Amino acid sequence: MNSSSILEKVSYIEKSKVDDFIHHLINVNQPTSLGFLNQHGYNLIAKSTEIDESFRQLDYVLRDGIGIKIACKYNRISAGENLNGTDLIPTIIKQAQFIHSDINFIVYGTVEPWLSIGANKLFLGNDYQSLDGFKDDEAYLDHFKDNCRDERFNIVVLAMGMPKQERVAKLLKHANSARILIICGGAIIDFQAGRHSRAPDFYRNNGLEWLYRLSKEPKRMFSRYVVGIPIFFANVALRK
Repeated sequence: MNSSSILEKVSYIEKSKVDDFIHHLINVNQPTSLGFLNQHGYNLIAKSTEIDESFRQLDYVLRDGIGIKIACKYNRISAGENLNGTDLIPTIIKQAQFIHSDINFIVYGTVEPWLSIGANKLFLGNDYQSLDGFKDDEAYLDHFKDNCRDERFNIVVLAMGMPKQERVAKLLKHANSARILIICGGAIIDFQAGRHSRAPDFYRNNGLEWLYRLSKEPKRMFSRYVVGIPIFFANVALRK
């Protein structure tokens, strides 16, 4: 699979079907992984068969952002609703707690104090187990084996960024056969903690959230957007 065929892996969900999809996710009876494909992920997949394989192993991949919408249009694919993790993951967590009374929450990612602040907010004050986002892959696997609970519904949020989180998701998915929802969440914990601010509605509604993030974090986002966006369009054109 390359960055063109990854578009075929994406589940394009219409707005009217989003609630049904969430209901399915929070009622899975086996390990299930969820990720999001954005322009940055598309570029990573174009460069690496290993990253490509990690994305391919996800059970569900959702479209995140204007870049993938453009790639879909170029490839004559109906793009469906824009479903970014920053908005969708808190909704999944809230709805899961209506269905399950005793969820086992696990989160891997970012650093303190943001990890504790963000996790407490995302999990609505419920107990959770955690590690920061800078361990070796095997450390997460060992921790997960020790903390996954067969008798409970488990939600694991991976907030360590691409491509590490997709790689770890693959490891965790095959480590246990319990009811587990594994979510690749990128900067979700940092956003929940207030470490990074969300773009105002104008930017988000017009597909310009990337521009807002670039203006707020020019050094960190320069490579992803100033360099990455032209590369993305080249990748889309070459892999039609």
